This record gives sequence, structure tokens and C-alpha cells, in this order.
Amino acid sequence: MSDTVFAYVPPERIPTGSGSLDGKRYSIQPNMSVAGWPTDAGSLALENYCPLETAAVVERVESDGGRIVGSTHMAELGLGIHEDSAKDAVSEGLCDVAFVTDTLGEARLVASKAGAFGLKPSCGRVSRFGLIGLVPSMETYGLVSKRIEDLIETMARLSARDPRDPSMCSKALLDLATAMKKPQGVSTIGVIQECLDGLDAETSEAFDKELSKLERMGGSLRRISFPELSLFQTVHHVVGAVEASSSAGKYDGVRYGHRASGTENWNEMYMKSRAKAFGSLVKSYLFQGAYFQFEDYEAFESACRVRRRLVEAMDSLFDQVDLLACPCHAPSGPSLEKPASVEELYETCGYTLPWNVTGQPALVLDGDGSGAKVGIQLVARFMDDARLLAFADRLARGT
Repeated sequence: MSDTVFAYVPPERIPTGSGSLDGKRYSIQPNMSVAGWPTDAGSLALENYCPLETAAVVERVESDGGRIVGSTHMAELGLGIHEDSAKDAVSEGLCDVAFVTDTLGEARLVASKAGAFGLKPSCGRVSRFGLIGLVPSMETYGLVSKRIEDLIETMARLSARDPRDPSMCSKALLDLATAMKKPQGVSTIGVIQECLDGLDAETSEAFDKELSKLERMGGSLRRISFPELSLFQTVHHVVGAVEASSSAGKYDGVRYGHRASGTENWNEMYMKSRAKAFGSLVKSYLFQGAYFQFEDYEAFESACRVRRRLVEAMDSLFDQVDLLACPCHAPSGPSLEKPASVEELYETCGYTLPWNVTGQPALVLDGDGSGAKVGIQLVARFMDDARLLAFADRLARGT
């Protein structure tokens, strides 16, 4: 296994139990804790850090027979897909399912590049215990796999309450395995017109062809309007930056991570350690969050109020349709792998980040693996993961 794909490959790790995941191989990212493993989240801020506890998802996978084969490379603290190698782990067959932190849509974008299925489950459905996060209210474990069956089987095992994670949803719908036995059908698929307005003619034509496949599967298409769609990017940017700034405050070089040398006092050590601990993209994001925290807190409060309104409006939209279909990314846009700024990063994730704001489940259907296709993304109502996965399974089987 090449170190260009894996940041860490452990001695063979034996599953702690057996079950429906017997023989399945999983990769994680180095912001997902395994006791004793190097877990630096792709950042100097966590240099040489090894956790004492193991993440809930790893415990559950291993207790059901799954095997963790190693940690893939990742973008610093999971912000974007720069240097992310989960795509290679999946496309080269080095794992059956890759766990990818989904904050702005990273798991779905990786899946689009790998020609695989990529799932962001409903926020609060999978325990985040053991995840070194950056934007707690909008990030979740994402799953990438060539086989929709592997995603379904894994999600059925992961969808369980965990008292160690207070952010988990308390709804009875958490029992995904039961819901998957008799999922609700799909008769109407909504297409938000504002999602298509920014596509060029060639990309729009390609997306329409993808939509026609859904229609042939029995899903009646309905064009709908959501004029406030553009607000999602602003809300995610403001709220996400503030949460990131707060989350990263603990990386001070005192207990773990990079510590600057040759300083004369603790304050100088703290400032220089922080300055060197983060890359330019993350540092810019943290500066923006600090600005809204300390200079323009009213803007942060407004973003939170708008977020609540968007969640309610999106929930109402699902009174008209069963699922939504939208692009995953525009091939003609900025580079997914090397955004030049935070603003460019947000532009590349413009089609995926709305569902992190609302917490809804979203799934990218497998593409050609080149990233040249626009990709199609299906979105369900909050906690309606079973309907989404069942429909994707029907598409994959051609039934």
C-alpha cells in the first residue's frame, strides 16, 4: 500500500466481533480517533498527537466484523479535499468504504472524483464521538464506496444512539435498519431551478440527461423555485468560520501539537506556535471567524436566524416532493483540489454545502471517475435517509 494513499498503515488490526460487515475493509482519515494511532488531522497543530480513545464509528465497524486498513491523507482539519487520498483508496480497491469528514460536501466531491457513491447522512444520525472536527454543527462522517450495498449495510450498523455524543438526534427514526426493511417510495423528484441557473449550456445539457435517467426509474420530475438558495453559502461561511475559530482555539502548542522554540515567554510561545501551526487556507478561515466573533457578532447572530429560516423553508419544500435532485459540482468552476482562497473553496462547494446547513441527507450517484461530469446529487428530508438509500439502491440495480 503506497504512502501516497495512506498516511498511516497499522499492523494488521483484528475486528473485535463479527456480523454483517465481516470481511469489509474501511479507511478512515487522521482526524478520526483510534487509540494509539497518529491522529494529526493533516495539521501541524496536532503534530505527534495520539488519542487515548477510539471513535464510535471505528468501534461499531470493528464490532461487526469490519477491518480498518489505515488512515488516508486529508486536507488540513478536513477543510476541502486538497491532498485528500480517499478517492485513490476507493478507486484502486484498497478499501470497500472510505470515511471522509463532510463539512462543505467533501465526501460527495471525493465520490464524484472516484466514480463512486458518496453519502452525507442526516446530521445527528451517526455519532461524532472521536471525530476531531472543525465546524461541529455542520460536519458529519461521510461514506464513499463503489457499492451502494456497502453504504447501506454500514449505515445500518452506525445508525444507533450514543450517549457520548449529545448532538445526536433523539428521533425514533434513528433505527435505520428497521426503516430500510420497508422504506417509503419515491414518486416526485424536485429540481430547484436556481441550482441550474449558474450552469453553462454544455453542463446543463449533461445534467438534463442525468435527470432523464431518474424519470425512467419512475420518479416524476417537478421544477420548483427556491429564491433564497444563494443565502446558504453566506450562512455556512459566517457560521462555519465562527465555529472553526472557536474549535481551533485549543490548539496552542501547550499540551500537544507544534510548539515554537526560542521564545522568551508563554505569550510569545503561544503566538508563534499558532502562527506556524496552520496552513494559509485554514488560517484565513480562522481569521474570518475571529472577526465575526469579536468585531461583528451581530452578523453571526443574523446568519443563525437566517439558517433557522432556511431549515424551515426547506422542510416545507418536502411537502411537495419526495426527493430533490441537484448538481454535485460544475466541471468548469474553480479547482476542487487547489482552491486559492476560502472564497474559492466555497464557490467549488456551492452545490453541496446547503445540505450541511440544513442537516439533510445527501447522496452523490457514481460518475465516470474523471470529475469531468457534473454529477447528480439526491437530497431527502431530514432523517429520511432510508428513502434516499432505497431509491439509490433501485437506481444501482436498474429496477
